[in-house]
Amino acid sequence: MDSEGKMDHRKEILSRLPSVDEVLKSDCGTELLGRYPRRYVLDAIRDVISSRRSKILDGSSKDVSIEELALHIGSKAGLLSSYSLRPVINATGIVVHTNLGRSVLPRRAIEHVVRIAGGYSNLEYELDAGKRGKRHTHIRRLLRDITGAEDGIAVNNNAGAVLICLNTMAKGREVIVSRGELVEIGGSFRVPDVMAFSGAFLREVGTTNKTHLYDYENAISERTALILKVHQSNFKITGFTEEVPAERLVALGRSRDIPVMYDLGSGCLVDLGPWGVHTEPSVQEIVKCGLSIVTFSGDKLLGGPQAGLIVGKEELIGRIQKNPFARAVRIDKLTLSALEATLMEYADIEKAGESIPTIRMLFEEPDSIRKRAGRIALNLRRDMLNASISVISDYSQAGGGAIPEKDFPTYAVSIRPDRISVNELEERLRRGEPPIIARIREGALLLDARTIQPGEIPLLVRAIKASLR
Repeated sequence: MDSEGKMDHRKEILSRLPSVDEVLKSDCGTELLGRYPRRYVLDAIRDVISSRRSKILDGSSKDVSIEELALHIGSKAGLLSSYSLRPVINATGIVVHTNLGRSVLPRRAIEHVVRIAGGYSNLEYELDAGKRGKRHTHIRRLLRDITGAEDGIAVNNNAGAVLICLNTMAKGREVIVSRGELVEIGGSFRVPDVMAFSGAFLREVGTTNKTHLYDYENAISERTALILKVHQSNFKITGFTEEVPAERLVALGRSRDIPVMYDLGSGCLVDLGPWGVHTEPSVQEIVKCGLSIVTFSGDKLLGGPQAGLIVGKEELIGRIQKNPFARAVRIDKLTLSALEATLMEYADIEKAGESIPTIRMLFEEPDSIRKRAGRIALNLRRDMLNASISVISDYSQAGGGAIPEKDFPTYAVSIRPDRISVNELEERLRRGEPPIIARIREGALLLDARTIQPGEIPLLVRAIKASLR
């Protein structure tokens, strides 16, 4: 057939290509409209028809039936309608993984969120008095009981907590901070920047590695509104160092009638000493020092949702609540419900180590992790002929800027593929369903069993086997 004849033939095929309206009114279109939003079904039909038209013109396709196009349209509509925020399997071993949503919520917290989300609630309504109430009341008692503080509230995150506290107590005045505590947290947010935005003025004292009590004493003036101590939760300075303990700053503050605030960062509600961690103070022991205000995160070592907790003197908490900025950083009902349920787990501190997934994963016995890794490896070896599978000892990290100096002994499943590169395997798993986030080391893909939930193992094994085919 000459070129002119080929063109006539292609035109004839093109004339049989269904229109968008024809596909939309077909059985295929009706079925897709029942499953996906109309706009994405239309986009999918247009995209597939346009693609098929191009293939007909270059001679690479002749099939124009609605039935054949339906498969591609359905796939495209499903892709366009899929959620961007999706569950993933965390096989990195990093327990509080900032990029993967940080802490896994306790079971009861998830159940409480579902109950509150599915209907109306007494978010800002006092059932006993029959009048409008305040959302902070739902966690106030728990914060008092658990931390020992006079009062407490929650805001959207710890940066927001620090910001509103500084704005309330020190706007237009000076805040004294050690140079060794001017930390940078995730996303390049720095303590000096947060302070500047709050309207307070930074008064640096001491040096990077050493700050003495007299440095604070000499810096106090009529402009001083607050002494701020910041816990070095995401880094450590070692060697020739010295810092002033919280209780000595409290004594200084009382002698000069100046409030003292402590930003704990991670904020842990259990004593980690029995597990060999002596650098992360509990909120309770810090509150006992008599600090005016203590701030900490809800989604790090506490193991709850993203939130900033503020506990301390009742008078100061009351002032913070009345700050107009409080509305801008308040938490919503879903976060509040998850936080309340998480805090309730700490009402029985002896059981919190098991009921809080973050604490449970961090301090799980290595032998238990080894058994889980062995179970994963055993399942992978079945019918697996194109990869070397082994269980190796390794180390996990806490993540989330918490306990940076400690490595946690763990076990990981090592996969060395025979037919594809380890980088291609990593990409296939990352882009699969469910997405699996792992790490590569020395030519092998490592799946750290510490952060792999038992219920995820069947999905994990199936996805890996599919990716290696």
